[in-house]
Amino acid sequence: MNSGGLRGSPRALTSTVGRVNRRISTMVVALVPILVFGVLLTVVTVPYVALGPGPTFDTLGEVDGKQVVDIEGAHVHKTSGHLNMTTVSQRDGLTLGQALVFWASGRDQLVPRELVYPPDKSREEIDEANTRDFRDSEDSAEYAALQYLKYPMAVTVESIDEKGPSKGKLQAGDAIDAVNNTPVASLAQFQELLKSTKPGDTIIVDYRRKNAPMGTTEITLGSHPDRPQGVVGVNVLDAPWAPFTIDFNLANIGGPSAGLMFSLAVVDKLTTGDVNGGKFVAGTGTISGDGKVGSIGGITHKIVAARDAGATAFLVPADNCAEAKTADADGIELLKVDTLEHAVDGLRTLSAGGEPPRC
Repeated sequence: MNSGGLRGSPRALTSTVGRVNRRISTMVVALVPILVFGVLLTVVTVPYVALGPGPTFDTLGEVDGKQVVDIEGAHVHKTSGHLNMTTVSQRDGLTLGQALVFWASGRDQLVPRELVYPPDKSREEIDEANTRDFRDSEDSAEYAALQYLKYPMAVTVESIDEKGPSKGKLQAGDAIDAVNNTPVASLAQFQELLKSTKPGDTIIVDYRRKNAPMGTTEITLGSHPDRPQGVVGVNVLDAPWAPFTIDFNLANIGGPSAGLMFSLAVVDKLTTGDVNGGKFVAGTGTISGDGKVGSIGGITHKIVAARDAGATAFLVPADNCAEAKTADADGIELLKVDTLEHAVDGLRTLSAGGEPPRC
């Protein structure tokens, strides 16, 4: 009678089971490195930062319901087109898998982390420095634009010592016109007048304040261990001064490279006609208070970001031109600029159908 059991000799059965076990063992051995590599891809981080095209912001437009460049107390002309500032995205803390994806994309660039975040500084220190650079670029952008627009120079209060004698009496942006009824037209004159004072003296300061009447205040001078004369407790500089305020409303942006585009937006809003000819213009570049345009990093990524946003022309600092020409800039005209004045002239020449300086 057929029992329905397995047929064959015990030796044959043992051989079959052995072959199956060997196959399973071979598969396990083969899968182990794959599984290990998969874990490495998702867990292990690499000492690289991915740099790529970042967001762009129209300096003639709004962000979060606020004008990016907000001017109060002056007639602001209607503008058209775009003047976009550009940024570079930074992705830190990459896993091996993420790094490989960015590398393979061809759109992002992997750079050693130490080039972006120097090991001798904390992340907080680097972020603070970038924020400080951005704020300084806002001040320089304002001064450059006002100088281009021919506003007169004045002894301008840049900042106030929060614990100094001028706290509550003067403000950042005030123009100092006289000390003890003696007119001052330059920083050198202001400093010379203070040399004859001593701590505890009281001085009378005549000043102009933006969007406010002229004023006069009495300040009792403080002291400084390194100076025999009295201390006012302000940082001042020679700068072009206007009676209105200019505020820049972009948060979470670091570095100084927005300066040029901020200055152009101020000029565009305070003059008739469109600086950009109504076109979609983007660009980058640091700017000094006297209007000189400086080089920046990540120019190729910024050009790609501008192209993707729809720009047809891009303002390139002169010292970045060689690198800019290596970017994927199909459809974008690269205009070379070295000063704010040349940037304005170049855009107006382009709008008129002329031939501006190019990279």
